[in-house]
Amino acid sequence: MRLMLSGKVHRARVTEANLDYEGSITVDAELLTAADIVEYEQVHVLDVSNGARLTTYAIRGKPGGGEVCINGAAAHLVRPGDIVIILAYRNVSDADAADWQPHLVYVDEQNRIVRTSRDMVLVH
Repeated sequence: MRLMLSGKVHRARVTEANLDYEGSITVDAELLTAADIVEYEQVHVLDVSNGARLTTYAIRGKPGGGEVCINGAAAHLVRPGDIVIILAYRNVSDADAADWQPHLVYVDEQNRIVRTSRDMVLVH
């Protein structure tokens, strides 16, 4: 088995930070679906703006609004306006690893999907 990238939301803009929430990251449901990330799945959040990295779990936000809200203690590390990359991983058998393709989601400044890896032709 190999731990492989399964889904990524690339360069999303944080819309809110809620220190008083018990933890996690709330993400627009459309972004999670496109990245094949399910609610409560572990995700890694990489803050491009300040270099912070954290591990938490995803919560489905309302679809279509572009919400990306950092909750709980992580709100000390990531602020509204920061650019983040949200990653999820899966265990994949060695036999399937060579042909593995993650779900990559690219967004604009309002966290609207502009393209996905399913839209692109990948050449090996």
